[in-house]
Amino acid sequence: MASAIRKVGIVGLGLIGGSMARSTSKHTICKVYGYDKNPEAVQLAKMSGAICEELTPENIKEMDLLMIAIAPEQIVKWMDENASTIDTHTILVDCCGVKRYIYQHIAPLAEKYGFLYVGGHPMAGKEVAGFVNSDAYLYEDASMILCPDETTDIETLDTLKAFYLSLGFGEIVFSNPEEHDKIIAYTSQLAHATSSAYIKSPTSRQRMGFTAGSYRDMTRVARLDPAMWTQLFMANADNLEYELQELVDNLTGYLDAIKERDPEKLWDLLEKGRELKVTEPLEDC
Repeated sequence: MASAIRKVGIVGLGLIGGSMARSTSKHTICKVYGYDKNPEAVQLAKMSGAICEELTPENIKEMDLLMIAIAPEQIVKWMDENASTIDTHTILVDCCGVKRYIYQHIAPLAEKYGFLYVGGHPMAGKEVAGFVNSDAYLYEDASMILCPDETTDIETLDTLKAFYLSLGFGEIVFSNPEEHDKIIAYTSQLAHATSSAYIKSPTSRQRMGFTAGSYRDMTRVARLDPAMWTQLFMANADNLEYELQELVDNLTGYLDAIKERDPEKLWDLLEKGRELKVTEPLEDC
């Protein structure tokens, strides 16, 4: 059963973990401890007041909530090395952008060592990384996805819900690893892949003076971290393959209409796309 959250440990003080640290320190009375493989990030987090102390193998057992905000393969490695040090009263939440791969590894460790585990995914971010770009208000009005399983008790969920809402999240969304990965392939991963492909046109080198909001929107997330996004794509390859094929098939329709110089076919394609956008919920527009 979960208890009140007084001490929060964060593994990874980049954009996501650093923002969690800043937000927790600003909006709650919790003591925040942080670890990062980069000592400079830890020092900056201390100097800024985002954390009070470094998270160590010695104090990790004191944490009421432990959040892991590093890349998928690094999460697996860190858990293999540190799972035995996590206390049975601790709630562990990963902040990774894929859930099946992480759940399959952490859930057995949680059962073995007796700590509480709930998969998580804060739906917020920037196209830049590192603690220097972290923000105490990054999660304002964002949604926090939680993926409990049959071992998760109501008290733990209530504790997590209250905690994340206190950080400024606008809503808590409950899902499962399979549903999460299927939807996130479309809402996040496809957008990053498309942006990366779009900016590769030779015409992009001639764009100066010819760009506005649409270009900025399409290319913003092309400035991604290749190492991390390769891991995320590969861990969700089946769902992303499906979404990429859907996009290619849809684009082929537009290409055919242009090749055929068929304005009626093109108008119909554009109108169907417009109608789908118009009928989206307002908060997604």
